[in-house]
Amino acid sequence: MLDSAMAALASLADPSLLIMLLIGTVAGLIMGLIPGLGGTGAVAILLPITFGMEPPQALALLIGALAVVHTSDTVSAVLLGAPGSASASVTMLDGYSMAKKGQAARALTLAFLSSMAGGIIGAVGLTLAIPLARPLVLSFASPELFMLTVLGVSLAAVLSRGNIIKGISAGLLGLILGMVGTSPTTAEERFTFGSLFLGDGLSLVAVALGIFGLAEIASRASQRRGEKQTISLGGGWGQGIREWLTHWTQVIRGALIGIWAGVLPGVGATAGTWMAYGQAVATAKDKRQFGKGDPRGIVGPESANNSVEAGDLIPTLLFGIPGGVPSAMLLGMLLTYGIQPGPSIITEHLDLMYLIVWSFAIASILGALLCFLSVKQLAKLTKVPFAVLAAGLVAIMLLGSFQEGGQLGDLWIMIILGVFGWLLKSTGFPRAPFLIGFVLAIPLERYYFLTDSLYEGFDWMARPGVMVFLAILILPMIWAFIKFIRARRHTNLDDGHRDEQPEDDEAPLKNSTWSLAASGIFFVAFAAALISSASFSPEARLVPQLVSTGGLVFSGILLFVEIRRRLRGRTPKADEILAEEIEGIRETQPAKAGWTLDAKFALKTFLWMTGFLALTAAFGYLIAVTIFIPAFLLIVARARLKVTIIYTGVLYIVLVALPSLLPIDLPQGWLNSLV
Repeated sequence: MLDSAMAALASLADPSLLIMLLIGTVAGLIMGLIPGLGGTGAVAILLPITFGMEPPQALALLIGALAVVHTSDTVSAVLLGAPGSASASVTMLDGYSMAKKGQAARALTLAFLSSMAGGIIGAVGLTLAIPLARPLVLSFASPELFMLTVLGVSLAAVLSRGNIIKGISAGLLGLILGMVGTSPTTAEERFTFGSLFLGDGLSLVAVALGIFGLAEIASRASQRRGEKQTISLGGGWGQGIREWLTHWTQVIRGALIGIWAGVLPGVGATAGTWMAYGQAVATAKDKRQFGKGDPRGIVGPESANNSVEAGDLIPTLLFGIPGGVPSAMLLGMLLTYGIQPGPSIITEHLDLMYLIVWSFAIASILGALLCFLSVKQLAKLTKVPFAVLAAGLVAIMLLGSFQEGGQLGDLWIMIILGVFGWLLKSTGFPRAPFLIGFVLAIPLERYYFLTDSLYEGFDWMARPGVMVFLAILILPMIWAFIKFIRARRHTNLDDGHRDEQPEDDEAPLKNSTWSLAASGIFFVAFAAALISSASFSPEARLVPQLVSTGGLVFSGILLFVEIRRRLRGRTPKADEILAEEIEGIRETQPAKAGWTLDAKFALKTFLWMTGFLALTAAFGYLIAVTIFIPAFLLIVARARLKVTIIYTGVLYIVLVALPSLLPIDLPQGWLNSLV
């Protein structure tokens, strides 16, 4: 193992690897600043660039970005009080308080150093996990691997924030979508409806960018104004370094908590940072300064949010269970290269495992260094209105989705799933289980049939490893059910507040008519999958029918709850706002009707995306960009003419030069084919 580790370190002397690592690090820092993108956006946008690369270069690029997204998202949280990601909101509590006192440099020093240390400790944790878990992983046979895939989807749904039934429904629908194409057991086509395009299945990049990327853009494109308040960096760089050294125990504890949060599927960086903040408060003798500029409130969470990404790689690489969305996409990339996580990667690709470790550690150091050197320039980017950024992001995401299959059909799928992703986000359905289910669909089915062919009946369930995984699967469900019963008993004691629930800013349409529509879509989709699978051969239809039946049960429960709520006359607040808008009562106060205005703006944004794609299909990508970008900037973002001209010109030049620098093809339209 030491030989593999040293060989991986020596391979980083290759200039191509170092360049990819640097590009990934810079891209990750920039993505971390843009609200809503983070690690998911960084990996999804960079993933298409890896097609055609060798696995080491591809991994260096993606790991470089993944290691630093939580380093730069602190900049806007501290300087503007507007975190670049949900996990950075924890740092904002004490960091922004310091900045308002003229100590922004002190806060950023604590944050950058802690992020760097968290990344390094996370890489060490991943290194130690390899020899410790190796005997266990090598003992796994197909039954254990099958249970691990089931565990990955289930835990992501059960442990994710929000309604558990919604999470399970989303995970099962992701499994169904992942089964579109050729069956891994019988080689017959499923859910293709005679389409040659669907015969190869759906593109991972198109699904990920649609569900997360385009959905996020549609949710935030109405933000036409940047942050106006300016806070100077001030001094305190040296003081920050001294304080960071003083609180080294908080750094280690926060990093260890982050690793643990990463290992658990569905927990993620946000929960990990809050857990680290909670332990910092709990272990402090003097708690009065927390939230007012206490350095311990920065050090613990910042070390946790970087180490959580390294912790996430432990179950992804060693067991094939992605703990979050970025690792799910990374797993999908490995599968496209024929690299199977689990026993295979340890025995055949151990050098790649250590390359990931070294890349993560080096990128963490490099990211902190670049943040120190360019913090003033990074802060300026946070003041750009998101609507202005959205124009370029749409063009880049559509171009990225085209790279995997080279077909415009992937772009249409991406926009359709973008609308669906926006609906999921707005109505409180967790999207991570959906993508994890999509990635694990084929491995789950393959391991199931391999298990079924090697064992008689359900004898394989008596294996010790399978029984342990079953216990791990069932216990969180039992605990969640107990918490639900306790919550019901508590609310029954106070009838005056029985119907009150906390507001969810990320799900403004929860419990509205839109939520009913989303539940109906799930139910119809599972019913259609169940009916369609009846025509498949017995081997090809077994798993789809099991998944569809389970999906019908869970989505049926959701649909029943939504219908019962309306039959009982509990009109959601969103519907009341809509009724008042229709009657003209709220016309003088449009800002308060946030959910309807946001929904309308999201719909308009998707129509703009559709128009861009139609232009691409007709005239080619470059012509579409020269029409779409200035029109979107002037009409939607309301940017100035000078900004529009410069923005369009720079983007056009970059896109023209890109195919000569990277293995990228630009979509050609109908007009190009005639010429």
